Amino acid sequence: MELLLANHSSYPRIGDDADQQLLRRTITQRDKGEKNDADVRAAEAHLTELALAEQSAAGLQVVTDGLIRWYDPISHLTGKLAGVRINGLLRFFDTNCYFRQPVVHAKPQRGEPLLVEEFTFAKAHSSRPVKVVLTGPYTLARHSVEEKGGAGGFAKVLEAFTAALAEEVAALAAAGADLIQVEEPSLLKQPEDYPAVEQNLAALAARKGSAQLALAVYFGDPAPLYDKLQTLPVDLLVLDFTYSPSLVETVATRGTAKTLGLGLVDGRNTRLEDASGVARQLEKIAKARNPGRAYLNPSCGLEYLPRDRAQLKLHHLAAIQRVFLGRAA
Repeated sequence: MELLLANHSSYPRIGDDADQQLLRRTITQRDKGEKNDADVRAAEAHLTELALAEQSAAGLQVVTDGLIRWYDPISHLTGKLAGVRINGLLRFFDTNCYFRQPVVHAKPQRGEPLLVEEFTFAKAHSSRPVKVVLTGPYTLARHSVEEKGGAGGFAKVLEAFTAALAEEVAALAAAGADLIQVEEPSLLKQPEDYPAVEQNLAALAARKGSAQLALAVYFGDPAPLYDKLQTLPVDLLVLDFTYSPSLVETVATRGTAKTLGLGLVDGRNTRLEDASGVARQLEKIAKARNPGRAYLNPSCGLEYLPRDRAQLKLHHLAAIQRVFLGRAA
């Protein structure tokens, strides 16, 4: 099994030193009238460059822009759509992070690119391939509310979000994105809606051109859905192993038809995993049917950790890789 290292998605925006406090400081100064939106955008660009550099320094083969410009995984995309306004704060799953809830008052429509500019900036400032991250249409719809008569019900909201993201996938592929990750953590909370997610992903996959499409699920146990996930129209499955004591055995015994992103390193826990223990799990997976290439990545985005611990987690991926390769030699 060829094992590469990748970031999952987000990266902490704030750290302990002055440079890593730049974005928070600039936002505060803007709110006081001392800075403007252009200053905030410049700070976001600088922190994005730092995030890219830190991921590269950790030895990752695939990086992200760290989602530095995202206020949260929901409003950053939906807030750019016509027919949607952004309301108050709600907790994002069982984390200590919050999102601003979208209110759908008319059919959501994409009038301008959502992430193309952010991707092209990251690509221009990275020495490593950049993975684009999109919160999936099902998760966006589940975290939205609809005003009476807004779009015609949940199914219509989901359909509109899917259409908007399909356009964005096509635009990202045209801009040179090689890997686009669609995140659907809500699927693990409501697996009965699997058919809808399958249909939505097919619509996105139809627009991906030569890019590879990844599905990421987290904050739950994917083992009960493992066989179904293997049939989805995606190239990669990025799975959270931290909720599932049986997932390693499931992969080892059933094999995989997809390239896997192995979330064996907990993105929500500051503790560093035992490298030898994770290497043994990787050995089991390597013996599975058709393991091919796999990515070792955190179980979810790293925004839930202090920045110094997030850095350590990324460096720990490389340490685990060295142990695994040493055992395989």
